[in-house]
Amino acid sequence: MRLRRTLLGLSQEKLGEMIGLTFQQVQKYERGANRISCSRLFDLSRALEVPIAYFFDDMADSVSAMSPVQMVREPPVSEPAPAEIDPRLRRETLELVRNYYSITDPDVRRRIYDLAKALSNRTDDA
Repeated sequence: MRLRRTLLGLSQEKLGEMIGLTFQQVQKYERGANRISCSRLFDLSRALEVPIAYFFDDMADSVSAMSPVQMVREPPVSEPAPAEIDPRLRRETLELVRNYYSITDPDVRRRIYDLAKALSNRTDDA
């Protein structure tokens, strides 16, 4: 949920307004402190412009094989957060990509791309 919200450039407050919640409730959903009901998941999928299945795409097989009752009785072994595994999922990366594509001048965008590529090659050579 946080990943998609960030990618769209929405604040927790704005997303909350879109679905009739406070930003505090959105925070609780994102942290996993509160469970998300089916109807709320439907609202979130519409606000974030994704199918409901989007929220389950990265679910580990060990978790998807368990019912919610089993998860309470036998919590799955916690796995590292996706952003810890893949730097492409970090907030910084998402904001960089969103800002990059908001540059309307294709020449400027290409120069920034070339600069980033040159800097990354320079780092690799060191």
